[in-house]
Amino acid sequence: MINFSNLLFKDTTTDISLDTPATPNRKAKLMNFIKRISLPVLSGLLLWLAWPPHILAPLLFIALAPLFIFADRVKVEYNAGGKIFRNSFLAFFIWNTLCLYWIYNAGQELGVLGALGIVAVPILLGSLLMSLVFFLFHRIRTQFNETTGLVALICGWLFYEYLHQEWQLAFPWMTLGNGFAEIHQWVQWYEFTGVFGGSLWILIVNILAYKFYKTYTLPGNKKELRNAAIGLFTIITIPIGLSYYMYYNYTEAKNPANVVVVQPNVDPFTEKFSNMPPEQQLNRLIRLSDSLGQPNTEFFIWPETAIINPVYEVQLPNDANVRIIQNFLSKYKNANVITGAETIKIYNNKATSTARLSQQSGQYYDVFNSAMQIENSPEVQVYHKTKLVPGVESYPYGEYLGFLGNLVIDLGGTTGGFGKENKNPVLYSQSGIGVAPAVCYESVFGAFMANHVRQGAQLICIITNDGWWKNTSGYKQHASYAKLRAIETRRCIARSANTGISSFINQRGDILKQTDWWVQTVIKADLNLNSKLTFYARHGDYIPLVASVIAVTFIILAFVNKFLNKRFKSI
Repeated sequence: MINFSNLLFKDTTTDISLDTPATPNRKAKLMNFIKRISLPVLSGLLLWLAWPPHILAPLLFIALAPLFIFADRVKVEYNAGGKIFRNSFLAFFIWNTLCLYWIYNAGQELGVLGALGIVAVPILLGSLLMSLVFFLFHRIRTQFNETTGLVALICGWLFYEYLHQEWQLAFPWMTLGNGFAEIHQWVQWYEFTGVFGGSLWILIVNILAYKFYKTYTLPGNKKELRNAAIGLFTIITIPIGLSYYMYYNYTEAKNPANVVVVQPNVDPFTEKFSNMPPEQQLNRLIRLSDSLGQPNTEFFIWPETAIINPVYEVQLPNDANVRIIQNFLSKYKNANVITGAETIKIYNNKATSTARLSQQSGQYYDVFNSAMQIENSPEVQVYHKTKLVPGVESYPYGEYLGFLGNLVIDLGGTTGGFGKENKNPVLYSQSGIGVAPAVCYESVFGAFMANHVRQGAQLICIITNDGWWKNTSGYKQHASYAKLRAIETRRCIARSANTGISSFINQRGDILKQTDWWVQTVIKADLNLNSKLTFYARHGDYIPLVASVIAVTFIILAFVNKFLNKRFKSI
């Protein structure tokens, strides 16, 4: 019987120092420096190679092991905590930079310095939070033991990922569990755990890989080495085997809805929305929709900010764009258009924290990045995007970080920050079909989308404009993550990207059909609706919630223990 607890947490470390005797020889110093950073650099490169759009996700199982080895080798050196923090920061900075460089393209209208500022915030902040987890691991291990330290690392990492999903600086793009998006057949069990289950799996396997390496380097441990190898193999293969079983045995109930997705391909750099005649954009969308529309079409999906002119919500039934779209729908009796738009809501007072005062009218107003559903009736449903991109669409902690207001980018919407009040998470068609809308960045938030599904959505619709990132890995990552939302909720997905990848995804995460990059086109498919709730859709992110409580407990214990040690030493 294999004791997995021993495999994970048995201390097989040896006190190996990376320090070499001081020498005036510059070459020796350089070689010592290279030797010291080689393991962190290796971790950073492995994480990058494993990340979408690459198809080397299995590297995630060993990518953190070099950092564990490094932390072990310097643990008894002077200022070991500082060395572990600095070198883990180097590893995560490499990973984040190589995966998120494309953010720079979105900020080019701010100039070089502004664009660098926009890309630096998520890279530096993410790297900092990840490094603090490894620092916590060292502190807990030093004050208690390695078993406690490894538990603290697992819980601390999940706590960081959960925090980075929920606070105002949220950027969950680099959550470890997202790394399996290109091999979604391995993680069908996300319908029970969400992506945090993948993060937990990766952390455990990396610890086992590290333990296997340490056992391999010690002589005379053939039995322990065999057990370590069996344990590592088992922890990897059982979830994969279970996932393939779920994948091949999952059958969608036949309940089709005909959906048409439009990709108008408006270049945000040369055909700025504000400079393109509104009727030209609208005519393009209608022409493309009409080319594949059929009598039983339920939904025409248009991308984020497809309607150029701001729409005043108080005048929705009489808005010129709405009337044109309703006229188009007259030949499709059951059809609905779901489109991105910039909508404006007016108040008599400062009704929300994001409301701004109009100097002309003296009234307050909010501007929303919205999804509108238009049908063959006067009713128009509006959904307001609430997961806003920090520093791009919102001022995170504006009362403390007001300077970020100077970095806000106009990505086809408004400068000055969007409102985020939303009371309508599900759009319902005339025939009663519930659709969960996700405007761009929102599709990265698993629990957020699961909440929409829990409130009655049978289908997920993603509208986005990925053209700001140009032909980089950014739009590919964004499109790939959508497959994980399909698995978590077992909902088909219709994805409309202005420029990027528009696609249809089934309930197993398979891409049924997709467009090429940077082409004007339209696609259609029959997508099966689903009303059943997965375990994850019902219960959300229970894994990181439990881990966060444990991590905070560890942090408090570390401070208390350090304080008591100082007091006893002073006596």
